[in-house]
Amino acid sequence: MIYFDHASTTPIDCEVLEAMLPYMKDNFGNPSSQHSAGRAAAAGVLNARDKIAKLFGCKPEEVFFVSGGTEAGNWALKGACLANEGRHIIVSAIEHPALIESARDMERQGYEVTYIKPDKSGVIDPADVERAIRADTVFCAVMAANNETGVIQPVEKIGNICKERGVFYYADCVQTAGVLPFPTASVGAFGISAHKFYGPKGFGVLYIKDGEKISRLISGGKQERGLRGGTTNVAAAVGCALALEKAVKADNKKIAALRDKFVSGVLENIEGAHVNGGGEILPSHANVSFDGCDGENILFLLDLKGIAVSTGSACSAGAVSPSHVLSAMGLSAERVKSAVRFTLGKNNTQAEVEEVLRELKAAVEKIRAV
Repeated sequence: MIYFDHASTTPIDCEVLEAMLPYMKDNFGNPSSQHSAGRAAAAGVLNARDKIAKLFGCKPEEVFFVSGGTEAGNWALKGACLANEGRHIIVSAIEHPALIESARDMERQGYEVTYIKPDKSGVIDPADVERAIRADTVFCAVMAANNETGVIQPVEKIGNICKERGVFYYADCVQTAGVLPFPTASVGAFGISAHKFYGPKGFGVLYIKDGEKISRLISGGKQERGLRGGTTNVAAAVGCALALEKAVKADNKKIAALRDKFVSGVLENIEGAHVNGGGEILPSHANVSFDGCDGENILFLLDLKGIAVSTGSACSAGAVSPSHVLSAMGLSAERVKSAVRFTLGKNNTQAEVEEVLRELKAAVEKIRAV
């Protein structure tokens, strides 16, 4: 299989898996237990938290382990609303469903939500965020980079605006972990998910700046300093820390070069192809629309040839509605429907790029002929 869907998930790194295995076998204890088995597991959690804090550039007490980016976003939005006075929320219209649906949950609880649309290139204007802030604004979410287009957002500028106005700002860093610097100084909180950078699925991290007011989302024991109940997934914590360490050290120039080669090949060899998104884009992403085609049909034809791609967020798989991201950018319904997301990773090769280009052209021609 040729895998061009790394924005959905990445294969676990072999070294990461090896580091996790001892905590699935010998050091299997509950890290909250007081006996030696528990202490051995707790040591793994402590080391993982310290390592991640160092990579974030924060204190270990500001690092909270969660189940992934979806929980991180839910906790940040709902926790900030519960802990702070105010009934107004700002969310970009291109956020991951974790934030969009959380905002809708709060709308049903009587909160008002302002959805900020991007420009044609997919960038959120900080001035639009500033204009949307009200006296009762309690929370703002604008992601670090979009999961469908890869377009990088002006997190620092938005963070400074929110800080000046006393608004809790959350940045979804799920797509940027290991690629861009962490916006630790600019935000109230940010979240990452281990399976996006060759770590285990079902595990993530939420950074919460010391002094920010936030209520817990999951009640239970005293894990995560009483703010997130549930037995800690020790093996996943260890794996996440190592995977993040490797991702931060990795050179993404190879991925960017392959992506650029792929995009150039598409535009040169397939008439009626249009790249969606502009400005600064993550090195892995290419979101392309094809005139006269349905993106789902392209996906299916490529899949028959052993090539994995996507038509949008993996969390929206099976959805019949068009991409809310591309729609918010103001693209036509035809262009939205014909979009395909290609996301490359560290194991892809030049030969794979060339094969995908050949099969993609054949798929587009076949669909257009029908």
